[in-house]
Amino acid sequence: MNSVVDDGLWSAIGDPTRRRMLDLLLADGEGTATTLSEQLPVTRQAVAKHLGVLDRVGLVHATPVGRERLYRVDDAQLARAVAQLNAVGATWDARLQRIKRIAEAIQRNSPK
Repeated sequence: MNSVVDDGLWSAIGDPTRRRMLDLLLADGEGTATTLSEQLPVTRQAVAKHLGVLDRVGLVHATPVGRERLYRVDDAQLARAVAQLNAVGATWDARLQRIKRIAEAIQRNSPK
């Protein structure tokens, strides 16, 4: 597994509105800025900007349909993001276990 974390990808996913947009696109299979803005507390223009960020990091891809663009989640890029999250989680779990062992050793060795 690639252990390099893609900061652009995580910056894009870090925004709660963009995460909600990904959730909606995954649930519906696809969507436009207009259909997404109807389900979110932000304007269509804001949704379009968020979609641009997601598109730049490859999490969504757009297909022109008339005057709109139809967005779909890129499954491979989403799987890459999940793999990175799992790798980061495993690293932090190991760090927290080391901290716990150090704290327990200090507690055992401290005068009672």
